[in-house]
Amino acid sequence: MTTRLADIAAHAGVSEATVSRVLNGKQGVSAATRQAVLTALDVLGYERPARLRQQRAGLIGLIIPELSNPIFPAFAESIESALARHGYMSVLCSQAPGGVAEDDYIEMLLERGVAGIIFVNGLHANVHSDRARYVRLLEQALPIVLVNGYRDDIDAPFVSNDDAASLEAAVGHLAAMGHRRIGLAIGQEQYVPTRRKTEGFRRGMAAHTGLADVDDLVVNTLYTVEGGQAAAQRLLDQGCTAICCGNDVMALGAIRAARARGLRVPQDVSVVGFDDSPLTAYLDPPLTTIRQSVREMSLAAVDMLLQEIGGTRAHRTELLYRPELVVRDSTAPAPVTVPAQAASAKR
Repeated sequence: MTTRLADIAAHAGVSEATVSRVLNGKQGVSAATRQAVLTALDVLGYERPARLRQQRAGLIGLIIPELSNPIFPAFAESIESALARHGYMSVLCSQAPGGVAEDDYIEMLLERGVAGIIFVNGLHANVHSDRARYVRLLEQALPIVLVNGYRDDIDAPFVSNDDAASLEAAVGHLAAMGHRRIGLAIGQEQYVPTRRKTEGFRRGMAAHTGLADVDDLVVNTLYTVEGGQAAAQRLLDQGCTAICCGNDVMALGAIRAARARGLRVPQDVSVVGFDDSPLTAYLDPPLTTIRQSVREMSLAAVDMLLQEIGGTRAHRTELLYRPELVVRDSTAPAPVTVPAQAASAKR
């Protein structure tokens, strides 16, 4: 056993005493060090202690943003169901504003010996975030899969919605009904989905309306009801007859902004959401939106994670899922009177 401890300690870059503490489940060892020791066990061909082996085999970490946006609970439900069918239990970690940070969740999951982690719209989606947290997990041979927010500097499997195609489809739908002054209410610019949606919006506007310069028609704000309302107010001031939104929650804010001016949706202003989250079909009016393939994306993420856990390297090419435009009652042909002018006439 002394030789085994020495081998493991040398490979993990820690002391034999630290290896002993990990194998015996003692406290006082960081999550990163614990994972390094367990990885050394696997690489050197030693069998893990039964307690650690069972713990690793059964748990998968699932880190998602806040639960207030219905699309994220939808992802969680689909991923949890897929994992359960394969005998795995997910540990759900949601990041409410001001709550537990992603890095802290990672440490907690490592302490519990998870077999892998699925990140949905995590910090990886922020182009300014440090990729070191993911590199560290990969170096520890912990399988991870990242959903939405592709980055080519992270060597891991990615599953994404085709955000650019989504906004092109939304703009095409509105342009076909005669809208030319179309605005985009979108979230913060540092997020990959924001950049891709904006790119698709610009392409769609150039192709369907002939407008190449649409800077004044793009408003970056927060992915919230309040953010959507504030952005819509600015876009209505620009004379927009239609507004594409970064998610369904923002679309609710856009509808609120229109009604605050005495405008009707869709007779005066058309609104398009994004996600097709639950209950959008039951809003007033039922929301035209872009549907993410939540179930298919979730199944793909789980399949790739299980490949990695089973020792098969999943492909590193981003899996892009084609969205679907769901037309309901929040969009209609462009009005004769521009909304901003109509609102001014009523004041």
